Amino acid sequence: MLKKIFGKKETVVERVTTPINGKVVDITDVPDPVFSQKMMGEGIAIEPSDGEVVSPVDAEVVQVFPTKHAVGLKTKSGLELLIHIGLETVSLDGEGFEAFVKAGDKVKRGDKLVSFDLETIKEKATSTISPLIITNMDEVVESVEKDLNESAKTSETEVLTVTLK
Repeated sequence: MLKKIFGKKETVVERVTTPINGKVVDITDVPDPVFSQKMMGEGIAIEPSDGEVVSPVDAEVVQVFPTKHAVGLKTKSGLELLIHIGLETVSLDGEGFEAFVKAGDKVKRGDKLVSFDLETIKEKATSTISPLIITNMDEVVESVEKDLNESAKTSETEVLTVTLK
């Protein structure tokens, strides 16, 4: 009641775990300027050790690209995330990818989103490095803390702590 009267808003913090097992690197180290120069937003990237992508948060799936190389998620608090598997993987036209969700699905942290053939990506794409991007930084994000980790495990290792406006 008093918060409403005085306009104090409760701080919302989203803790984002790695969506893929592997080594976490800073987004500025991604060998693609769209990601490294943060044109799409702030984030991290993962050098995958296997071919499974899980949800890093409780969210709604807002988009699964037709080529299954990327998934967009939105949390209840409004945070929007993009998981992009590999670089230049759109050109694979879905080869080596299998989606387990579709737009509109509600997912919990750890739910399987996509599987991918790591060897196909190594062979046919520019890189296996997989960005995790906050796509609506300007609208909702006050601050982002990153945790770069040598051996991140899905659903366990927090890679982003996002404080919302």
